[in-house]
Parts: sequence; structure tokens; C-alpha cells
Amino acid sequence: MKRAVLSTGLVVAGMVLQVCVLARLHLPGAVPDLLLLVVLALALTYGHVAGCLIGFGAGLLADLAPPADHAAGRYALVLCVVGYIAGLLKPEGGQMRSATRPMLVVVGAAIGSTVLYAAVGALVGDTAAQHVGLGKLLFTAALYDLLLAPFTVPWIMALARRTQSDPLAEDASGPGFGARIGARIGGQRAGLLGRVGSLAKGGRRL
Repeated sequence: MKRAVLSTGLVVAGMVLQVCVLARLHLPGAVPDLLLLVVLALALTYGHVAGCLIGFGAGLLADLAPPADHAAGRYALVLCVVGYIAGLLKPEGGQMRSATRPMLVVVGAAIGSTVLYAAVGALVGDTAAQHVGLGKLLFTAALYDLLLAPFTVPWIMALARRTQSDPLAEDASGPGFGARIGARIGGQRAGLLGRVGSLAKGGRRL
């Protein structure tokens, strides 16, 4: 439930910023795809199944939200595939040891999503990418997403990892756990000895 609420909130927030802020910058070529970065970050944390579902939901929201001018389901398919593939690259523990791997994933996803989106558009008769220039779109999409990724992907992954934490496991694996258990056992033993001593004194009085 926590994952669903967090993922939904991040996708909606990303969509709002995408439409209200990034789309109005009128940058040359492609538009920075914040929604793609949200899907990548969640897929790298939760895995391929969650990445596929989150990607489909995020893409469908982008297909239906104004001012969408393409066939519904087109971007849902793209983000579904991207989320699934990115989820397969999930590291053990859900935490990246270096920034190189996620940056490579961002570049690959930006290029792959642009190519797949253009390919699906060509199948349905949308040739807008050909008029703009596919090469220009690929370069600007990779550049913009790569510049935006350091400010979004690590923070989203860190936030998503909090929904995976197990308080019992963290308490058991945390530093000083053995000392805490030893203190509890020692306290219980001292209390037991104190009670035995009290009973012994009471017996002598009798």
C-alpha cells in the first residue's frame, strides 16, 4: 500500500511539473521527460514487475492528460517496456553503488523511449518525428534527461527505499543489537536473582 501511494503521488507530481513547467520552456528539440525519470527511479528500486505496472500507469496518464495530441495508449506502451527493462537492472538491495550505472540507464531509456515512440507513431501514421528530425530528438532527449537525472533519480530512489524498510529487520541488523539483547538478558537475570534473594530473606524471618 505504501508503494502504491508513493508511486501514484510521484507520478502525478511528475506529470504536473512536466505539463506546467517543462513543456513551457520551449527548449529546442525534445522536452525533458520528468515522467520517464520517475518511472526509471521506481523501477530500479522496486524491480521489473512494479516498473512495468508503474510505467503503464504513468504513460496512460500522459496519454489522457491535456494537451495530449497522440493516440491513447501510445506512451503507455513505451513506458511499460522501459519500466520493465529498467527493473531488470535493479541492483541487489535496491541501492546503486555508483552514479555511472543509473546515468547509463537514463541515457539508454531516453534514446530507447524516443525511438520506440517514433516507431509506434509511424505504425499509426504519425510522422511528426520525421519533420522535427529523429537525430535531433535523440540527442536533445538524452541531453535534457541526463542533466535532469541527478536532481531527481537519486532522491526518488532514496524515498522509494523507505517503503521497503522492515523495522524489525533494521532493529535486528542495527549496530548494538547484541549489546541491547545482552543488557535485556542481564537485567532479567538480575531481577530474578533479586526476587530469589528476597524470598530467601523472607524464609529466614519465618
